Amino acid sequence: MDLGRLLLRLVIGGLFIGHGTQKLFGWFGGPGLEATSQGFESMGLAPGRRNALAAGITETATGTTLALGLATPLAGAGLISVMLTAIRTVHWKNGPWSTNGGYEYNAVLIVALLGLAEAGPGQWSLDHALGLERSGLIWLITALAAGTAGSLSATAIVHQQGEEPELASAEMG
Repeated sequence: MDLGRLLLRLVIGGLFIGHGTQKLFGWFGGPGLEATSQGFESMGLAPGRRNALAAGITETATGTTLALGLATPLAGAGLISVMLTAIRTVHWKNGPWSTNGGYEYNAVLIVALLGLAEAGPGQWSLDHALGLERSGLIWLITALAAGTAGSLSATAIVHQQGEEPELASAEMG
């Protein structure tokens, strides 16, 4: 069981580190910050640079802490937030299947992260070594609630910022 949780943390955390650094630095064949910013703008996630930085930093930082097994439910919540935002802003309209650009893969990652929050990171983790390991249903619910709140906050900020220029121009006119 502990080996399975270690592998799950290392693979998911490692892939999120790679995904985040693709956005931020163009590593591993990624687009880098400028192209990611433009892509976010084209998806309606303005300002693109701020959203690209937030996504890239969250994926890199929480991917790292997940892989290390440090603050595991919090790391899971950060990654759940990114995946829920991706589902809500990009994938939902395409249905469930990834072959159609849907949310299938994102949903699998969310459930795996919730499983880690409930089961805990295992004995080969910094949480265990430091005596900080937390697990159980309450941590699953906490990770899901915090991830959902993070996703809703991110898109609310985007919508609020998108409305401000319109209000400003309406007030000037």
